[in-house]
Amino acid sequence: METLQKICLVITIIGAINWGLIGLFDFNLVATLFGSEGIFSRIIYSLVGITGLINIGLLFVHLDTK
Repeated sequence: METLQKICLVITIIGAINWGLIGLFDFNLVATLFGSEGIFSRIIYSLVGITGLINIGLLFVHLDTK
């Protein structure tokens, strides 16, 4: 499970960087690479959202070990 969480964390970080680019420079990297209304963009956005939810579990793992 630890490997899955690390992969999810990397995907979530990439999504956060994309949101930072949108906020700072009004540049959407996902839309640039895959199109703004394409199925691939929706898959990427969904994947980032799902991995973000999986990463919520990281909060509770660290709380239980202290």
